[in-house]
Amino acid sequence: MEDSATTVAPLPDGVRDGSPVGRSSTADVGRLLMSCQDGPGIVAAATSFLHARGANIAQSDQDTTDAEGGSFFQRIEFHLPGLIERLPVLEREFADEVAARFGMSFEIRTAEIPKRVALFVSKVDHCLLDLIWRWRRGELPIDIVQVVSNHPDLHDDVAAFDIPFTHIPVTRETKAAAEDEQLALLDGRVDLVVLARYMQILSGDFLKRLGVPAINIHHSFLPAFAGASPYVQAKHRGVKLVGATAHYVTEDLDEGPIIEQDVARVSHRLTAREISRRGADIERIVLARAVAWHCDDRVLLHGNTTIVF
Repeated sequence: MEDSATTVAPLPDGVRDGSPVGRSSTADVGRLLMSCQDGPGIVAAATSFLHARGANIAQSDQDTTDAEGGSFFQRIEFHLPGLIERLPVLEREFADEVAARFGMSFEIRTAEIPKRVALFVSKVDHCLLDLIWRWRRGELPIDIVQVVSNHPDLHDDVAAFDIPFTHIPVTRETKAAAEDEQLALLDGRVDLVVLARYMQILSGDFLKRLGVPAINIHHSFLPAFAGASPYVQAKHRGVKLVGATAHYVTEDLDEGPIIEQDVARVSHRLTAREISRRGADIERIVLARAVAWHCDDRVLLHGNTTIVF
């Protein structure tokens, strides 16, 4: 029988490895993200703008939903000396000279400053500890500033990494007050919240007041096997594949834009416990990919779907 032990799965090779321009240095590396109605001259205008300011384009990806009037998306990674100091002027000039011309939504971000991340967790530790290990080894372009849990169980595990751990119990009666406490704790401190198997539903009010994206990991290709004991359900149904889905959190439960999915093959010979361990492996790598790609500014939203470069 194939070994079902959990392992720390590597991030995929190539352009989506969680590293900007070769990971050697992020100094003066910027990312330009653009979306607008497609038409001629968009790429030329953006690249000419960067060239005129001495930027060297290291990577460029683009896509369109339809070459005749569809939606256009582009991500450009570039090197520009003194980027952090020049960023406010760069944004203002791009807005006036390029974005206004094409009715474009855009962002210019620096890769030098990692995104500040809070991890929410309940009792299951595999996704939480995997993200912390990847962060500690420099595999993720993030800074984990806080762990929040509705249970105290993982306090000692997190404390070993010198990361603040805050236990905020949540019940049906105290949910609103607990969310107020969570928001006060995170206010102005984070750029992203990651639900690393946090077994509570975030309210619409919480998401609106949070003001930053949140990513969740789900134990299947949505929406299969919802509810309790999903891998026991999978065993009883005789499934041959188990999967995981990482998606942005919205008010509609488990229906936010999907960032990444993957599967692992299983057989009738495996127990529900072994299937669960296979599923845990997939959950970890899918969530790690989603976090890496988001924090490397590789994900653009298009309605309820995503463009991932």
